[in-house]
Amino acid sequence: MNPLNFSPKSLFLVLLIGTLDTNVFAQQKAEKPRVIVTSDGEIDDECSLVRFLLYANEWDIEGIITSSSQYHWHGHKWAGDDWAVPYLNAYAKVQPNLLKHDPDYPSAEFLSARTFLGNVETEGEMEKITAGSQHIVKVLLDESDDRPIWIQAWGGTNTIARALKTIAEDHPEKMAAVAGKIRFYFIWEQDDTYQKYIRPVWGKYNIPTIISDQFIAIFYHWKKYLPEAEQKYLAADWMNENILEGHGPLLSMYPAHKEGDKGFDKGDFRSEGDSPAFLHTVPTGLRSMESPDFGGWGGRYVKVRENTWLDPVLDSTYSYPEGRWYGDSAWGRERLKEEIPNDQKLTDYLEPLWRWTAAMQNDFAARADWTVKSFAEANHEPVVKLAHDEDMLLKPGANVKLSAAGSHDPDGDGLSYHWWQYRDPGSYKGEVSIQHPNEQDADLTVPKDAKTGQTIHVICEVTDNGSPALTRYRRVIITIK
Repeated sequence: MNPLNFSPKSLFLVLLIGTLDTNVFAQQKAEKPRVIVTSDGEIDDECSLVRFLLYANEWDIEGIITSSSQYHWHGHKWAGDDWAVPYLNAYAKVQPNLLKHDPDYPSAEFLSARTFLGNVETEGEMEKITAGSQHIVKVLLDESDDRPIWIQAWGGTNTIARALKTIAEDHPEKMAAVAGKIRFYFIWEQDDTYQKYIRPVWGKYNIPTIISDQFIAIFYHWKKYLPEAEQKYLAADWMNENILEGHGPLLSMYPAHKEGDKGFDKGDFRSEGDSPAFLHTVPTGLRSMESPDFGGWGGRYVKVRENTWLDPVLDSTYSYPEGRWYGDSAWGRERLKEEIPNDQKLTDYLEPLWRWTAAMQNDFAARADWTVKSFAEANHEPVVKLAHDEDMLLKPGANVKLSAAGSHDPDGDGLSYHWWQYRDPGSYKGEVSIQHPNEQDADLTVPKDAKTGQTIHVICEVTDNGSPALTRYRRVIITIK
């Protein structure tokens, strides 16, 4: 089995059947990802929490833990120990309506019982055992559920580090089993505890780790580098109509830009720098959890060292830093500091994440509608089916019919189809011929110069004609034999 395969459903099923069979997996319903959020309560964390709660039906949420970071701690730009509580209270008011759209939305009481204060006294403090760190310990040591746990750091990693230190000190014999369940997704390394503790002590277990700089595609400076076509989905006109106005108590709390904010209009998107950490685990059909380099709503990443995946830097002469990937070393943040007008290189660097902007924002708008509208009044994402396996083994020159027959829409909306080659994750870098790419059934010819072992990634993108228009996908991976 490939140890870099991140898929919760794959890992879970492998435990049951003992072998990796992608044809079997293609027929299985994915298990819900388990997630733990740690956050420093920055204002963009508050924005992200609103969106996170609208997707609470998609995961088994194991914890929402307040931590510190290099930017926020007790006494320094601190949002308060209970900063998340007002958002959970607002969620409680809209959760009954969300249940009309999916019965899997957890209650606010359920989420509140899993919300704790972690290590917050100073930047990087990890010596104190806290309610938050102990809850992470409890979840990780629970042997009743073998599914992977996606632990997200929206701020620093210090509360996570404290939890792992407790396990190492009190249960050293369980470290390997615990590590085998962990999947890390960090928004930068916002303190030094990953480098000083987690990596040296737990590194031997090769915990799959994504550390993102791409998140800056949707953080505070988005007007400086996002293409105009994507900016419209973050602009005040769109935000006011689809998110901020007439969408109930939770969305009314969403902290968009205010009147007088320099360079922004009232209602402009502010920042959701932490959202990629959970967008990566939204089941869109892009199979992004199988490997960080597949790409999806949470970005696309390349393996740099050990089992650590960072943002792909397009300069082939670039050398990644040996240590932290954060605001003083990550390529995009450093490039942004140069303040280069119309910096196309920065825009290209962030493209693996912003390319999904329209789909992500329309999905956000639909979820906002779910808080106030009935099922019949709102739109829901299409269900994309393939009439064949999602993994194929083909020879150079082979012709294959691709089909999304069986795809449907829960609201009875019409569907449009688009088949396209996603070149970045594929190891075959040439162009692949796809005939009838905008129909339900398409034809693909494998290039004759493709080499044994190379891969071609083809995305089936299906969009309904509802309002807002919603998109889901299936990814076909062709391996050359």
